[in-house]
Amino acid sequence: MKFLAPIAVRLRPNRHLPGGAALALVIIGLALLPVAEALAARSASPPVYQAPQSYYLALGDSMAYGFQPTKAKAPPSAFNTGYVDVFSARLRKLSAGIQVVNYGCPGESTVTFTRGGCDWLKHGGKLHDAFQGSQLKAAEAFLRAHAGRVSPITVTLWGGDLAPARGAHARTAIASFANRFDTILRQLRAAAPTAEIIVTGAWNLEADRLAKVEPLYRSVDEAIRRSASAAGARVADMFTALDGPGSLKAQQARLCSLTFYCSKGDPHPTDAGYRAMADAFMTASGYPRK
Repeated sequence: MKFLAPIAVRLRPNRHLPGGAALALVIIGLALLPVAEALAARSASPPVYQAPQSYYLALGDSMAYGFQPTKAKAPPSAFNTGYVDVFSARLRKLSAGIQVVNYGCPGESTVTFTRGGCDWLKHGGKLHDAFQGSQLKAAEAFLRAHAGRVSPITVTLWGGDLAPARGAHARTAIASFANRFDTILRQLRAAAPTAEIIVTGAWNLEADRLAKVEPLYRSVDEAIRRSASAAGARVADMFTALDGPGSLKAQQARLCSLTFYCSKGDPHPTDAGYRAMADAFMTASGYPRK
């Protein structure tokens, strides 16, 4: 799929976001942001279905961690209302003994996910489940040690990658992110060929300028979906979960309720928002049919 002419983008830094997590993005123009030609032609694989096994492995950034600005200085145990917590509670109704391993690190990007150096850890932050080296290597090691016993795997990564995007560089930033995300999913699939992998789609988090920024977030979502398709992964539809249908006014009201964007200038979800994200993961998983 090809996109229309480029658009210029500027960024508004947000002091509430931990360690370089998703920054607010403002679009100038209404055309869809193009993604590099190389991303257009990828072989698609049918999504892998596997019922919940012994372990649920959660990977990614502050969303996977369950971060909320109202708990910024609290220990990891206080962050217990994230989508991972809600989704895992629902998984236990299907597999009572399933154990959760959550490597989510606030501020993680596809770069640090692969190379190590998550910003949260640099500033003394603690994790739900500690690991050495990069999150990707830790995930691969865990999957090798528990071969065939891990499913589902959830992945939330995209916010931290958009920080470098400025003006005409937005196209390059999204294309670079997509290439790295594609590689990450392929490596996870190689390490867990039978596991169900569900990734978080993008959504429009800017309640005060929804119409202007919609094309950018749609472009990011398309890039995520192409990478997921190539790796036989599923996508949790966050545009539906967090933005919802209806008029701009209705979407703004929904975002103000489901995130801290309106109250604290922070896009992280409220408890209700994380429940909505968990609903999207459950729908994408196909588990309700069982």
